[in-house]
Amino acid sequence: MEKENIGSVFALYPSLAAVLGTKDTEGKVNFMPVAHVGIVSHKHLTLSLHKTKTLENILATKKVSINLINDKMLAAADYCGSISGNKVDKSSVFAFTEGQNGLPIISDSDLVMECTMVDDWQIDHFDNIVCTVDATYVSKGMTDDKGKPDWSKIKPILFEMPSYKYIHTGDIAGDCIKMGKEWKESKGR
Repeated sequence: MEKENIGSVFALYPSLAAVLGTKDTEGKVNFMPVAHVGIVSHKHLTLSLHKTKTLENILATKKVSINLINDKMLAAADYCGSISGNKVDKSSVFAFTEGQNGLPIISDSDLVMECTMVDDWQIDHFDNIVCTVDATYVSKGMTDDKGKPDWSKIKPILFEMPSYKYIHTGDIAGDCIKMGKEWKESKGR
């Protein structure tokens, strides 16, 4: 298929949307949505953040929870992204419990990770927080027969930056490795 050059467009969106749960040094909870969540290795992930109350809390405590957004919590998550935690108390926006690290685990989120910050590197006015995962919580019934997250049930929301739209996920497109083997066999390779 013929391609058209559309310029220097950052076209890696849509990306996974999550609500970060933090506490300040006095224990006050804050929530903020983020769509800059990335994997940097099999043991580390990144959160790319502007200067916010959430970033201030992470830098002070070295702790954060990552609560994947679903339909049940989408409107509240969007609200949290439209106001500053420095101006508005967002601690009661979501019902939550505390995880093993004392971080807010949003009750309606079907997959939550409690993380510890191990590094921070800055680029283009963003702090890129490198974290390890300390604990992962999955809603009952949302795992597969091997006890792993079942993405066809969890159905996390994606965020698309240029249009400012949220996108549903959930359909399985195929089985990794198995599809490649079948393709190879069909081509006689």
